[in-house]
Order: sequence, then C-alpha cells, then structure tokens
Amino acid sequence: MATMAECRSALDKLSDNLAAADDDVRGAAALDRSLSCHIKDLDITFTGRLADGRIQVQDTAEGPPREKAEIRLAMTSDDLVALVDGDLNFAKAWAAGRVRLEAGFRDLLKLRSLL
Repeated sequence: MATMAECRSALDKLSDNLAAADDDVRGAAALDRSLSCHIKDLDITFTGRLADGRIQVQDTAEGPPREKAEIRLAMTSDDLVALVDGDLNFAKAWAAGRVRLEAGFRDLLKLRSLL
C-alpha cells in the first residue's frame, strides 16, 4: 500500500505530465472544474481543481469526499501510483472497476482523450 505522501507525489507528477503534454491532451485538461480523488485503502480524499491544464491539490481530508466535486475519482493508493507511473492502463482499470471516474457528460467527453 502506498503512503499518503506517495499519493500526493503521484498527483503532483500527474499534474506535471498534463502540463507538459501535447496540444490535444493539454486541451482536454484545460477544463476549470473542482476535483476530488478518494484513496479508498487509506480512506483519504485529495480535493482541489483541474485548471489551466494542471491539477491543483488544495486540501486533504480523512474519509470520502465531503462535497461533490465536478470530477470525482476513486481508487486504491497502489492503483494511483501505478496509473501515474504508466504501469496500469486507465481504460482497463476503469473497465475492471479498479478506478471510478464520475463527471458530467460533457466533461467525460472532453476527458476521454486523456484516457
């Protein structure tokens, strides 16, 4: 099981990857939306924003998300680290139920190019 610090580092790395991505991916990540990422095995939630092509983590709280973010992710700590490191394919993990992604229909359409 990854630690909270490793999960935070993975989110920072994901943010850096989005910022350095090509135009298509950067365009898909150019949304301005509230974001939550619940790490199920640690029972913590990182909250923040997806804005300007970056993930800005603003808070970490115990338990599930307190407020409903516009983009919501849920997974285990090891799956988050594996996804960011490129060792786990998002689409396969999502199809297998290892990763949960919830968002509005238009946001899902825009985010699909990130998958």
